[in-house]
Amino acid sequence: MTPTFYPLASLSQIESTPSRTDSIPEDLEEDLRAYGCKLIHEAGILLKQKQVAVATAQILFQRFWYVSSMKMFGIGDVGMGALFLASKLEECPLKTRDLINVYDLLQQRAAHSVSSKDVGSKPEFKYAPMSYFGNTFYDIKDAIVVHEMQILKRLGFNVQVVLPYGTLINYLRLLGLMSREDACTRAWGYLNDALQTPVYALYQVPTIVCAAIYLATRQLQIPLPSQPSHCWWELFDADWEDLWSVCGYIMRLYRERSEEERLRVVGMISKKGVRTWLENHVNVDNGTQS
Repeated sequence: MTPTFYPLASLSQIESTPSRTDSIPEDLEEDLRAYGCKLIHEAGILLKQKQVAVATAQILFQRFWYVSSMKMFGIGDVGMGALFLASKLEECPLKTRDLINVYDLLQQRAAHSVSSKDVGSKPEFKYAPMSYFGNTFYDIKDAIVVHEMQILKRLGFNVQVVLPYGTLINYLRLLGLMSREDACTRAWGYLNDALQTPVYALYQVPTIVCAAIYLATRQLQIPLPSQPSHCWWELFDADWEDLWSVCGYIMRLYRERSEEERLRVVGMISKKGVRTWLENHVNVDNGTQS
């Protein structure tokens, strides 16, 4: 495989992320990563932002957690900083006030879902706009700037991102699948879903694209050469073990989650929520879960 012009996590970073070093379980870290990317995606839709900027923000968000811990930075604040930065990189900048309003809406909705569980009922959610002259507005505005700078600093200003969509179209054309709209749509969807996982910080784009095509063709039962020495993914220099690993990351997104697991993640948007969870569930003396 040829060298890439975008950074990938090192083996040491993969084996022990800063969050896991701070006693955050691997499955919880994955769920928090996915939820943070979901917030970025939802904010991008509400802001009518370009898909390239939203995807870039999600990739930068995933990279950030290989050099920083969720105990030190909140996924909500980092998500805002990543979307703000990515919008500049893709030359479609956002107004700070619009970004603040959208994230405030999303966080109020999240808090509402948690409080509804506590009271045992589900009252209708009503958004309460913040005052532009209050402390909350300026605190969030400062948080956006601070976390944008933290992303740049901790990633060493290496914010080069290669998106997979052009590669997907080329591969589908070479495999003769462009006429199958269902296969194209599913593969495209898997690439978008993969943005909620760390794979774009772990594997090269051709491997991720091959994994998306593999999942799509397997689900639709479209036959492609897969016998030893004649495997279609080898045409694109993709390794089977890496391809299968990417498939695993994507499919874990669809696993069944209990209401308690879902609300646990929603309540940990801020670093305060993460620290509270660690205090209640982790033995500080030896770093084990209680």
